[in-house]
Amino acid sequence: MASIQRPVAISARLLRLDNPIHCLTVAFWLWKALLVVVIAACPGRGYDTSTSLISDEPGAPTGMIGSLSVPLKFARWDSIYFLHTAETGYVFEQEWAFGYGYTKILELFISETGVERSGGVGGPVNIALAGVALSHVAHYLSVLAVYGLTANVFGCTTISQKLICFLSAALHIICPAGAFLSAPAPESIFSFLNITGYYLYSCSLIAGYNGKTLSRDSLLLTSAALFAVATTVRSNGILSGFLFAYDAAVLVWRTFTRGPSLHNTIRLGIIVLGGCIVAVGMVFPQFVAWRMYCASATDPRPWCEWTVPSIYTWVQDHYWNVGFLRYWTVSNVPLFLLAAPLIALLCRSSLWAMSASEHAHAPDHPGSMLVRLGIPQGLLAVMALTSYHVQIINRISSGYPLWYWYLASGAVDSLSSPKANHRVLTTAVQAMVGYALIQGVLYGSFLPPA
Repeated sequence: MASIQRPVAISARLLRLDNPIHCLTVAFWLWKALLVVVIAACPGRGYDTSTSLISDEPGAPTGMIGSLSVPLKFARWDSIYFLHTAETGYVFEQEWAFGYGYTKILELFISETGVERSGGVGGPVNIALAGVALSHVAHYLSVLAVYGLTANVFGCTTISQKLICFLSAALHIICPAGAFLSAPAPESIFSFLNITGYYLYSCSLIAGYNGKTLSRDSLLLTSAALFAVATTVRSNGILSGFLFAYDAAVLVWRTFTRGPSLHNTIRLGIIVLGGCIVAVGMVFPQFVAWRMYCASATDPRPWCEWTVPSIYTWVQDHYWNVGFLRYWTVSNVPLFLLAAPLIALLCRSSLWAMSASEHAHAPDHPGSMLVRLGIPQGLLAVMALTSYHVQIINRISSGYPLWYWYLASGAVDSLSSPKANHRVLTTAVQAMVGYALIQGVLYGSFLPPA
């Protein structure tokens, strides 16, 4: 339901609903401290020694744990590429598979905080430390964004509504992205940008519902800018552009059924502009790469001759073998099994969103966010199942709040319904905590899956 008014027989004081931000803050930093200890305690350089490629230089700092400093314990898998790119820029073509936006944000963070990027092993260690700090800050802010967004969509006046807000934000803390939300990786930045974009978009709906046209349009375009930056961080951010496609379709239908009006025409122009801003997040990195490898190159790369040149598509296809059904091999069956629970949860919650919202036919109401977010999340699950390295759904799903709402609202409903399944949320929390701790050990030891 988009708004739950039934009182729930549970103590607000017990769950600190009188001071939820304080409670979430304490829970967040305790959880992060536990993950850091788990990862830092992993012995040695790990099964894969790729981290040594960025750390085996003279002048290694003291305070090493198992021959690697604590920050470099987080330099695993994709993080190695991000750290290298942040330090040197894009050197190898295959590095363009890794978000242009994240490396630029990390570079900006490093320059603003005065981190030294050169000088023996100190450079990589400092960059890794900056990346870890940036991820922690971004993840914490995205937790607050989940709380604010949930309050906008469900309300935050009754005990039931406050509990949904609290539980949704708490689920984001322990979500299956786990170590990747603490490492120098784009997941936490993407979650912050995408969820904050949703928050501002919901604020625009509230402003429009209250007749504040200027505020509505300003908030809408600001959310589009955040979605654009999120798309430079992770390409699946482009799915958030569906919000603008949805609004445009609604206005076109209104114009078709009720006739044109100046107000609707201006509104449609703002929405189209917002959609174009989101698209810039996909186009701009491609343009930068095109200038580097095509416009100014003496020997242009093959993808330069395409009708729509795209280094991202080329790199994913040529270097990483990403494509439709290419991951469907017998050797990858365990990874499909690992991803299956969350894919099922994403699909189920998307279907729930289509039917649960009492404001599905009132697109100007903030409660209609359920319908708006159902389709993008469903598309993400289908794309992960058919075209991605499927196991990454466990981390990229962190930037999509709908499945948090599904679990939280189901738990609240179960408290007032004797026939409801009371164990769904408990089982989900136990699974996520267990998975995150096991993943932390595997991550710190540089072992799959990633």
